[in-house]
Amino acid sequence: MARRPVVNRLLAALPPAGRRRLLENCQRVELTFADVLWKSAARIRHVYFPLDSMICLLMPIDGHPSPEVRLVGNEGMLGVSLMLGVDISPLRAVVQGSGAALRMTAASLRRERESNPALQRALNRYTYVLLEQLSQAKACISFHVLEARLARWLLMTHDRAHSNEFHLTHEFLAQILGVRRVGVTNAAGLLQKQDLLSYSRGDIVVLDRAGLEAVSCNCYRAGKNTYERVLG
Repeated sequence: MARRPVVNRLLAALPPAGRRRLLENCQRVELTFADVLWKSAARIRHVYFPLDSMICLLMPIDGHPSPEVRLVGNEGMLGVSLMLGVDISPLRAVVQGSGAALRMTAASLRRERESNPALQRALNRYTYVLLEQLSQAKACISFHVLEARLARWLLMTHDRAHSNEFHLTHEFLAQILGVRRVGVTNAAGLLQKQDLLSYSRGDIVVLDRAGLEAVSCNCYRAGKNTYERVLG
């Protein structure tokens, strides 16, 4: 299914001259669902600015993936830790939604950061947004019921898919939500009974966006408000 062209919001906000120079150092790549872009404890060699793709970050604990850390779409980038001088990530980065992204070497980003103050300001602000959203996500995992958390993750995915249809398996959702597969099956079934979505073999269609927001916890709206307040 065709999707309307999208841009990366962080790059689109840069002044034209700086954006053109940065894009000259980027390569457009196609990301495939479930591909691993980073392994935990590996050196960061490339950063990614998603266009219509999505990347999920997980923190492995004792060899097993933990619940969600964060989801990156065209609102941000993968590799922000380089802004803090850290080039080895503890996180595992997995493609959650197939699509295009702009890839840049870590060395090129460092050079651009030094010569492009607007880029540095944007990424500093984005880093702050991520820290606030991570705190929100931690509270969400601890205090909110699975149905609300599933609705929140589906809304986050819907925002970044730029389509009412996307693909997420029960196994993948169980991994990022930190629950058993049967828990996701039951929660998704409740959302289907309310005619909020249809779900078949991992293919999800959002039928009632407003209804899904009503089921979701307040963490979804809080995360969006933080981004708009700081990055606008």
